[in-house]
Amino acid sequence: MAWFRSSPVPSSESSADGVLVVNLGTPTSPTYGPIRRYLGQFLGDRRVVEACPAYWYPILYGPILTFRPLRTAKLYQKIWTPEGSPLLVYSRHLTERLRDELAPAGVAVELGMTYGEPSLAGALEKLMAAGVRRLVVLPLYPQYSGSTSGAVFDALAKQLRKYRRVPALVFVAEYAADAGFIEALAGTVREAWARDGKSHLVCSYHGIPTKYVEQGDPYQEQVETTTRLLAKALGLAPDEYSQTFQSRFGPATWLQPYTDDLLVERAQNGTKAVTIVTPSFPVDCLETLEEIGVESRRKFLEAGGERFTLVPALNDSPAHVRALAGLLARYGVGHGGAGASPGTADACLHGRVGVEVSSRGGEASSAVAGMRRTV
Repeated sequence: MAWFRSSPVPSSESSADGVLVVNLGTPTSPTYGPIRRYLGQFLGDRRVVEACPAYWYPILYGPILTFRPLRTAKLYQKIWTPEGSPLLVYSRHLTERLRDELAPAGVAVELGMTYGEPSLAGALEKLMAAGVRRLVVLPLYPQYSGSTSGAVFDALAKQLRKYRRVPALVFVAEYAADAGFIEALAGTVREAWARDGKSHLVCSYHGIPTKYVEQGDPYQEQVETTTRLLAKALGLAPDEYSQTFQSRFGPATWLQPYTDDLLVERAQNGTKAVTIVTPSFPVDCLETLEEIGVESRRKFLEAGGERFTLVPALNDSPAHVRALAGLLARYGVGHGGAGASPGTADACLHGRVGVEVSSRGGEASSAVAGMRRTV
């Protein structure tokens, strides 16, 4: 009986580098059963909800997974496309375009989701079958947090334990200050203003419980870095932009100010137009299209606002593909990657935290902390 899975011995025709693009996940359809399964995986992850299982699981598998899928299904049905969930559609298209961008360098690129399909296990299997010697993991979370990036690392480590031969591993923990990412964001805002006119900019990020930050999660600090650099790129004065947090879940106190509270307050105080950008969401999803695009818009207009501009996420735009390709290049991907030193490049160039695991053995030191996307 074999305890570990075999993988091809790398040859001269193998891909020196493989890139594993990772996003959160999504239900397979906007109906009760698939949503219940997805939420069970997502909210059952202790990285997402840091609570004693004896307390949390009866609540999760009782009232939450009984009733929440009913409401969530109605929300997904508002944004579902003929191709499927927007998060999955855009993530796939982005991965395909990134694969095309890196193809001349012989880099294999696959997409996996932390929860749901396409699975991390399936994506990893394809990359291992291609004989990659160095695996670069790119979670689509610009700001580093354990409940997202940490969950990716946990899930990946669980799958790698099944293989006899483990490739060298590089983990892109965050890219909150990456110049290409900031410029791509700024470009989307400029396009929106060119179309609709300039207005007060609200940078809305997914929130996390404040206790996560108090316990050492660097997410809030990195959010502030992204906001500051974006405002600088756009030439904004401090009174021309705001930073807020959305997608609160449960009774705990989350990072503030809350997006909807700020929008209502500004409308009541005379602000007639706002522009919303969502820098923690690289691709559009339920939280951008429905939560902000529908509910936040409604609340702002009902409170007296007149113009609400939602800036699309970077999605599979050429600027996003270039930004990610540039980010990966700083880890040596597509440029003699196997001999590069991604951890050093990360720390020196952009202050990112990374993990490198040698295929010859040794221990991985992980820098993973937490943000969670709620549904």
